[in-house]
Amino acid sequence: MNLFLKSATLIDASNTSLHGKKRDILIKNGKIEKIASRLEAVSGYKEILLDNLHVSKGWFDSGVCFGEPGFEERETIANGLHVAAASGFADILLNPNTAPKPDSSSHIVFLKERASGQSCNLHPMGTMTARAKGEHLAELFDMQNVGAKAFYDFKTPITNANLLKIALLYAQNFNGLVCSYPMDNHIKGKGLVNEGEVSTKLGLKGIPALAEELQIARDLYILEYTGGQLHIPTISTAGSVKLIAAAKKKGLNVSCSVALHHLCLTDAILEEFDTDFKVQPPLRTPRDVKALIKGLENGTIDLVTSDHTPIDIEEKRIEFDNAAFGSIALENSFGVLNKIFGKEKAISLLTKGRKRFNIAEPELKEGALACLALFNPEGELTYDVAHSASTSKNSLYKNMPMHGKVYGSINNGRLVLNP
Repeated sequence: MNLFLKSATLIDASNTSLHGKKRDILIKNGKIEKIASRLEAVSGYKEILLDNLHVSKGWFDSGVCFGEPGFEERETIANGLHVAAASGFADILLNPNTAPKPDSSSHIVFLKERASGQSCNLHPMGTMTARAKGEHLAELFDMQNVGAKAFYDFKTPITNANLLKIALLYAQNFNGLVCSYPMDNHIKGKGLVNEGEVSTKLGLKGIPALAEELQIARDLYILEYTGGQLHIPTISTAGSVKLIAAAKKKGLNVSCSVALHHLCLTDAILEEFDTDFKVQPPLRTPRDVKALIKGLENGTIDLVTSDHTPIDIEEKRIEFDNAAFGSIALENSFGVLNKIFGKEKAISLLTKGRKRFNIAEPELKEGALACLALFNPEGELTYDVAHSASTSKNSLYKNMPMHGKVYGSINNGRLVLNP
């Protein structure tokens, strides 16, 4: 693949000589051959000339679901990776939300083989326990040896505290990263939405912030006892931010992420009883949203994830109590973050996190493999889920104003552009 990117503004805060500068870029056979103020078009190179083109390193998402294997009607791996690449992503961490659950080395090998040859790289996680049942540890060491980047019983709390203790101790032998979903199911009960004024008014069972914060407090005490590495995905409350901040101040090796929708929506939107807004953890309050944004700004929260979760229509267009949790979101990551934080911080958030999961960092420089996101940070548009490239259309961002536009990405010798 030979490409000529014309008049691209480079966004890379780690490279002060190029950051914010407008440059032409030549890419030969998938490698950045030349970056200069002005280059002449070369025969045999496809010219890419896009309005207000900006370029950064390809983006990373630490929590994505597809459907394959088991739920291909939601999203196949091939189509999901195409959606990710068209949305600016070069690497995604795949949640173990399939049937069967990936709890052995053969499952990890299957996922990697199904993803080979795509523009966006798929990095699988394995379950922490066998079949994600929370009873016995899965084959953690064997899975890491064939490419698993972390261990996580997706959206399923580890109720057995001793099992989490053993996992954290055992994983230290091979530098493994353990993930623990922050929810105490005994406190949650049959809750569906955030416990508060809105849940009371709507007559829906509530999930108190305590259910999340109690589990995090427990996990942090265990981490302090065992050592090791712990990642807490998708925190959603102000209290959780305080707990993580205190743990980091102690020097514990803990990281956490927040889902994109918890930065821009509150439980007030549930008054429409629209099941597309049914997510877990549930949408919280304006106070929580403010605390989560502040946590990202001061570094307490490490990562933003799209928490992309395709769900077929039969599991969403039913009574609120019975509907499945989750929303698609890969296509909205830049538009939401750019609107909240501006392009500099948005790109910082979209490009960080690989090191935590032992994934190679791309470089934006001559001689490096081209791993680039292409976007325009200006302009307003309204997201129309009917035009989504995702197989499933369960989106809580439907009709939401977005700031900026993603053109696509370049990675693994492939160019993927939105139509």
